[in-house]
Amino acid sequence: MNSILPVSHVAQILISIIPIVGIICSAILVFFALLWRHRETVLKIKNGTYEPVNFNIKAFSLLTGLCLVGVGCVLTVLFILIEPVSWNLLGGLIPFVLGVMLLVFYKINPDFRK
Repeated sequence: MNSILPVSHVAQILISIIPIVGIICSAILVFFALLWRHRETVLKIKNGTYEPVNFNIKAFSLLTGLCLVGVGCVLTVLFILIEPVSWNLLGGLIPFVLGVMLLVFYKINPDFRK
């Protein structure tokens, strides 16, 4: 005897629309934030007050690689303990491999040998 109550079609439609509305609102917010940033940069260039941003790719790749390796290791071990062979294991292996590749990129990139 199932105790699950039947869900009306209207409720199913409303529940399925919620993520779509969230994604659309986020996309609109990101679009206008990028547009505002672009216009701000253009005005700074016209006024002569623009200073380019220095992005440290070396520190970024190292930090991102270490974070992804850490998260990937923990998730991989957890998923191996829960169910050794399943598709869930990819949830830990994917960030682990991405982190290893970023660390390899950090190590072999000739620009970082300074």
